[in-house]
Amino acid sequence: MSELARPVGIGFAARGKVSDVVRWADNAQQRGIHSVWMHDSLYERDAVSYASAIAAQVPNIRVALGALSSYTRTPALIAMTISALDEMAPGRIILGMGTALPLRLAQLGIPYKPDEGVENVSKAIDFIRAMWAGQRIPSATPNLPPIQAMFPPVHRVPVYIAAYRTPFLQLAGEKADGYLARPAESIPNMQRLITKLRKSSVETGRDENVVDVAGYLLTHVDKSRHEALNRAKREPFVIYMMSVLSNFSLEQAGFEPALRDQIMAAWRAEDYHKAAQIIPDDMLDTFMLCGTPEEVAEGAAKFNEAGMNTPIIQPVIQEDDQEELALEAAALYGSVAVREAVTARETATVLRSEGERLNVFERAWRRFGAWTEIARPFSFTASAIPVLSAGALAFIQNKFSFLPFIISLAASVLLHVGTNVTNEIYDVRNGIDSITSPRASRALLKGRLTESEAFGLVRGSFILAILFGIALIAMRGWQVALLGFLGLTLGYGYTAPPFQYKYKAIGLPVVFILMGPLMVIGAYYTTTGGFDWSALIVSIPIGLLVTAILHGNEWRDITDDARYGIGTLSALMGRKWAHIVYVSLVTSAYLVVVIGILAHALPATSSLAFLSLPFFVYLVGNSQLGIQGQQRAIAKIDLETAKLHATFGILYIVGLMMGKV
Repeated sequence: MSELARPVGIGFAARGKVSDVVRWADNAQQRGIHSVWMHDSLYERDAVSYASAIAAQVPNIRVALGALSSYTRTPALIAMTISALDEMAPGRIILGMGTALPLRLAQLGIPYKPDEGVENVSKAIDFIRAMWAGQRIPSATPNLPPIQAMFPPVHRVPVYIAAYRTPFLQLAGEKADGYLARPAESIPNMQRLITKLRKSSVETGRDENVVDVAGYLLTHVDKSRHEALNRAKREPFVIYMMSVLSNFSLEQAGFEPALRDQIMAAWRAEDYHKAAQIIPDDMLDTFMLCGTPEEVAEGAAKFNEAGMNTPIIQPVIQEDDQEELALEAAALYGSVAVREAVTARETATVLRSEGERLNVFERAWRRFGAWTEIARPFSFTASAIPVLSAGALAFIQNKFSFLPFIISLAASVLLHVGTNVTNEIYDVRNGIDSITSPRASRALLKGRLTESEAFGLVRGSFILAILFGIALIAMRGWQVALLGFLGLTLGYGYTAPPFQYKYKAIGLPVVFILMGPLMVIGAYYTTTGGFDWSALIVSIPIGLLVTAILHGNEWRDITDDARYGIGTLSALMGRKWAHIVYVSLVTSAYLVVVIGILAHALPATSSLAFLSLPFFVYLVGNSQLGIQGQQRAIAKIDLETAKLHATFGILYIVGLMMGKV
């Protein structure tokens, strides 16, 4: 089953039979639940063991450890643990980090100071991420060898910080992927905490909404709200949670600390009947979700509206009937019907807000900017140069026909537009592009375009390309239909299912064929009405450099791609061989030109392409620095290689055309 429209998690305590928790997790994934969260509590069972069982036996669903303590588990142990879990559930693991309750740490004789706790968690996150990336870490003890992870790079594992104090919120805004709110949090306090979190993100140069907010929502579901409240009041765990609420949390929600003190006295005396009589209904309504599945879903939606991206439904009673009802509530919250209603309301609000701020021209310009951003016109040289090369070859052979040439050029660029936008859609869908991705289009991520509007651009581009293709078929015959079908299929399937060969090791060879021989030979045929082996020779340097653009991107992103489960060729061969292949690709482009000239398959003037050698030398030098560990040198290797491709291609085309003289 596909995932629900809105992310929602289900929380489990590490208690009871492991097989029961695995079964409940399987029920959750069948309902489309986003994630299962195992919280680690000292003196209960080990949460990692439960999470391992779920990761190994339940497909598709994300498995979250929320949260592990940086005091009771060393960062090295946590990194090792996640590496093993990552193999069982690649790309599906979430790590929550915290300190554990000071009381529990004190019972174990572990010193804890609040300010030091923030630094402890911060250093732990840095250490863990470094180990996941395969980096060498200096030894904590002088004169000992550095620490080297003896496991492959981990797929991308989001790190959430579980805490509520301001310094921890600032830390989450600075470096975490998510913030995990504690159980029994009220909406007013949640809004206050999220404001601090967002402010910290902005102050550290990150996007305001970069940190996902998740939170445990203590839940009891029953046939009616009355029965749910009465049952919850009698639960010792609920009584305990109400007895440890802070003064500030209570005052934010309009309750007196004296009420909490009375509940605490009853809890310590184990007089649960008296405690149940003391706790008012509206107190539970503030700090818990109690009621029917529909009422619990509505309560989760209110937390979502307050800024909680991923509510985690946490049943206070871990039994079959409660788990089933909690899953029903979670599914209701995340259902398409609920999402559509919220989306419509959010869209209306955004449009109304924009309408108040922008005039007609400004709105039109913003929309045009969004279309332009997602189409990525700067990349069109990759599709234009193959067609222009074919045209240049036809020109020197006196076989050039302008109308089919210009139609072929337009169709090629339109296919490229459709491919670019499809790529953006599925990179966002698959979580590969996020708001913090350095070169991701923000059009979809920031909601400037909806996914349906983006798909509209894909359909429009491909339909226009097909119409141009039909015109070419009328001019040149059925062979054009075969070439067009291959181009359309390979372009759309780059990131779209069922092929998605961008995410597989066959991506580079397919792109070489598509943007090299297929495009040049196809454009040559439509321009001249025939085939010529010279077109294949002309196509090879162009295809090699386009492939080098993508290979440079893969080489630079080996670690991130591994975290996302993207099995690129670079990831399979490793950094050393990825570097060798990159240098081979850009070098071979020049060698093919030399061979083509010596074999009289290319005119001598095509050597004009060698004027681009300064770009080549610069790139090879940077690639050498990159393999030596200076990652910054190859941070923009894809864009720099694209400049080489464009410069080489333009000079190459001019050189071909000069060959006629």
